[in-house]
Amino acid sequence: MFSPIQKKWRLFRAWASRHPVWCAWQVTYRCNFRCRFCHYWHDPLGLTGEPTVDEYDRGARKLAQLGTLLISLAGGEPLLRLDLCEIVRRIGRYHFPFVTTNGWLVTPQSARELMEAGVWGVSVSIDYADPARHDQRRGMVGAWEQAWRAVEMLGEARVHKWQRVNVISVLMDDNIDHIQPLLEMASRRRAYYMVQPYGYLKTGSRAYSHNDGPVSSRLLTLRERWPNFLSNPYYLGRFDEFLHAGIPGCKAGRAFFNIDSTGDIAICVEQKHRPIANLYRDDIRHIRDRLRSTAHGNRCTRCWYNCRGEVESLYNPVGVLKSLPTLLLDRGAARKQAPPATDARKPQGGKPS
Repeated sequence: MFSPIQKKWRLFRAWASRHPVWCAWQVTYRCNFRCRFCHYWHDPLGLTGEPTVDEYDRGARKLAQLGTLLISLAGGEPLLRLDLCEIVRRIGRYHFPFVTTNGWLVTPQSARELMEAGVWGVSVSIDYADPARHDQRRGMVGAWEQAWRAVEMLGEARVHKWQRVNVISVLMDDNIDHIQPLLEMASRRRAYYMVQPYGYLKTGSRAYSHNDGPVSSRLLTLRERWPNFLSNPYYLGRFDEFLHAGIPGCKAGRAFFNIDSTGDIAICVEQKHRPIANLYRDDIRHIRDRLRSTAHGNRCTRCWYNCRGEVESLYNPVGVLKSLPTLLLDRGAARKQAPPATDARKPQGGKPS
């Protein structure tokens, strides 16, 4: 078990040694939503068995041989696992655990238990300032209202100054004008905000991809105006490049990797059906070598998810300087801010609350 300072040092050492620093760990593929832009809710992996808490503990200790990792516990909907808080507690002995949720199952009790377990951050998915449009895309009536309640409950439940609550959006074909109102709504709740572009690898369809002109300069302007906009400027600055032609040089397998709900390891979440090792069956040297050898032949350009772009920002001089406060400082709750003067367009349909 490592102290927070020890974990930060071990994370820095892993980065300096060019070992992976980020792991997306899918604790379940079960999901209670039916998002139109994600097919995980009918993925066959959702019908398979899931590791026990003790297996997560064993896996986290094994991964610690690579160094301390930023570990994103996702799914599916991770809160469908009733033992999620204990999983967070076990992983937090060696790594920095984060959780991404749709917010539907968050209650005052579950929020408190998650924070007491030592989660470093929780991201709640909210894509629109308009409740009806968010609910329609997420396939659940009432999803928008409950997501904001979840943000508030999680913020009130924080027990450590370093714990962060984030709102995260998927940039799609019709919600660029919703980002500023979402920033404002998050700021009023002392939450941070992040955004990532839709990637068609999950569905095979480009129907939800943003195709209404450049966005990078607009996002960077918003980041300058809103202190709670957490996304790295290097990451935001390459959105247009991704949307136009894709981004080469993917570091999947070298800087980040994926573990699915059965323990199978792949170089990224979109390669989960092509596992290269198993966390529970293979030793760490075999896992490390297979990640490196598979990464060597990776030519994919087709995503710019935050699990790729934010991590790759750490290998850019400007990006790493912008990331240091987020990684090293105990930023805690975001500062409330009055809306800055702006000429940004208002979203059509909903009223920010």
